[in-house]
Amino acid sequence: MPRQPMIVDQPVLVVVDYQKGSDRPAEETGIAIMPGAAERIARAERILQAAREAHIPVVFFQEVHRPSGIDFGRELDGAESVHCVDGDPSTELIDSLRPIEGEFHIVKRRYSGFIGTEFEIVLRALKASTLILVGGLTDVCVHYTFADAHQRDFYVRVVGDCVGGSSVARHLASLDAMEYLQAGAVRTTDEIISAFAELAESLPTRTLAEV
Repeated sequence: MPRQPMIVDQPVLVVVDYQKGSDRPAEETGIAIMPGAAERIARAERILQAAREAHIPVVFFQEVHRPSGIDFGRELDGAESVHCVDGDPSTELIDSLRPIEGEFHIVKRRYSGFIGTEFEIVLRALKASTLILVGGLTDVCVHYTFADAHQRDFYVRVVGDCVGGSSVARHLASLDAMEYLQAGAVRTTDEIISAFAELAESLPTRTLAEV
């Protein structure tokens, strides 16, 4: 099948679990994260600003678990320890990556943003076609959200230098797996910002329904 355009019809920026534990050691948060968090956060801030300037809808995910642990399910059967507990400061969204009025904040209990949430209802209401994913973890929440979006026939792009995995090896393996599902899925921050800038330039001629 031919490679699809980077953005098809209505894009939505999806900010996956950029929480305050994203740049803290695993001993504090229960999850190992590959180096480079500060740089990824800075790039995410640039992408978010570009999306807002282009009037692109934004959905922010936050993984949160009840202190009782009742909603962890099988999440603790592997390498992860208790994490993202409600009330823990590391569970809060990063200050610079929070929704403003008109944007969407969705709390999830599972890796995929589609499981047990209103995400798909929001996307259908926005007439979304292309989802652009940033955040973490590449091999966990980003990957599973990507796969579920793919199976629902969305075009999905993951910003490879703006997502971080539980290790560099798993990060790279997941990017490769996502590229396998959709050719051209893995993009760079600069590519996405340039695409958003083009959409921003077209704003005077775009209808309200398109933004």
